Amino acid sequence: MRNILFAFLLSTAITSIAQNSQTMPEIILKDVNGKNKNTADYSKNGKITIISFWATWCTPCKKELTNINDNMLEDWKTKYNVELVAICTDNSKNLLKVKPFVDGQGWSFDCLLDVNEDLKRALNAPLIPYTVLLDKTGKIVYTHTGYIEGDEFMLEEKIKALIKK
Repeated sequence: MRNILFAFLLSTAITSIAQNSQTMPEIILKDVNGKNKNTADYSKNGKITIISFWATWCTPCKKELTNINDNMLEDWKTKYNVELVAICTDNSKNLLKVKPFVDGQGWSFDCLLDVNEDLKRALNAPLIPYTVLLDKTGKIVYTHTGYIEGDEFMLEEKIKALIKK
């Protein structure tokens, strides 16, 4: 029994260490305007980057992105040199809804389409909303599943901690 427990704890520690050193994989996704974007480029831009997985049918996802965009993003860009990238996981049936929705929200940040969920799988994102925070070197330093109003303040604390390093 001890050996099983030890093996479990060791594998959990290794997974945690691997996640903390992980960067964005090289996956080409289209943005809402049809332009190809390499997701790994977000690891190389020298900015703190928020990757937010969402879908048009996901109310908490849309609320999170709206709250960040409307209340915090401009301030974060100025104070912390933050970039936000929304990764839409809508399937091909809902794809035509994405660009009109994004345009209607007035979102000025990149919105990429992960129709086959290639990036979502590569990052082991369990559910949406799913938030990934990259430090200035492009390393994944924080992930969070779900959204409750006010989670953006916890995210800001994580961003502040990166600035202090």
